[in-house]
Amino acid sequence: MFKLLKTAAMAATIAAVGAFSANAAPLEIKVAYGNNPGEPFDVVMNHWAKLIDERSNGEIQFKLYPSSQLGAKKDVTEQALLGVPVITLTDVGFLADYEPDLGVLFGPYLSDSPEKLFSIYESDWFKEKEEALKAKGIHVVMKNYLYGARHLLSKKPVRTVEDMKGLKIRTPNNIMQIRAIEAMGGTATPMPLGEVYTALTQGIIDGVENPLPVLYGGKFHEEAKYLSLIGYLLNTSLIIGGEEFFSTLSEEQLDIIHSTAHEAGVYSQKIAAEGDEEIIEKMKAAGVEIIRPEAGPFRDAAVKVYGQFPEWTPGLFDKIQDMLK
Repeated sequence: MFKLLKTAAMAATIAAVGAFSANAAPLEIKVAYGNNPGEPFDVVMNHWAKLIDERSNGEIQFKLYPSSQLGAKKDVTEQALLGVPVITLTDVGFLADYEPDLGVLFGPYLSDSPEKLFSIYESDWFKEKEEALKAKGIHVVMKNYLYGARHLLSKKPVRTVEDMKGLKIRTPNNIMQIRAIEAMGGTATPMPLGEVYTALTQGIIDGVENPLPVLYGGKFHEEAKYLSLIGYLLNTSLIIGGEEFFSTLSEEQLDIIHSTAHEAGVYSQKIAAEGDEEIIEKMKAAGVEIIRPEAGPFRDAAVKVYGQFPEWTPGLFDKIQDMLK
């Protein structure tokens, strides 16, 4: 009788655990970013959310927070480091604060080939950097997002490097982009993306640099009517979270998140190659003058920044150049 009761109790416990697992709330991860609904990044995040939902049978759910709803990039990164289940768009320009050598991958006119840049993200060199970030609390979730080439939208025409002088240009708050804009003669003015439209309206800034879909999606062309296609930076991006949170997930959960992240990154590369000319035509129709400056002088001015980082490992720039070849 004792054995029968024990067996029945065990069966009841197993049934209860099974019922709990089946009815357990899904794992919810917040996805925070400054881009607006409908922009390519938002489209990719919605695509990724569907992949996650399908692959996990609904057990992992993304909750999207566009338009800086959860704060600026720095604020969200700090939340992630504290263990909050949140992931956010970033890039190696920001991650250089944690691992200085990564800044070289966000340098001006480094390469015009996304394929070559992404090959570095799959290299042993980058894997070492990834482990170093993990030790500092940062978990790289996606490393193959193509954000696009960054151009300049301004209130005054910029046809030459000399035209950049004195212009207050909004940049993200990372040292590489700040120095690149300053090397080309502009006055870098770091601020969150969500503040740019108001800053243009109030005359706090004279222009903003970003890929075309972001410039158009933010409606910045309503206030700045000159688009200079300088393409000074091919922006590859990452999605990161906090290692404190990700270390609590099972191998199966991690595999689902990472594998779908890669698929979403491939999708981003596809849509990044589409639509630029369409956006240019829309800007033209809205009264924006399209300027195609000679890139050489901008490049010659900008690449001087590579000699301004004594904290980098000696020979780093040459090493990256060899890898790009």
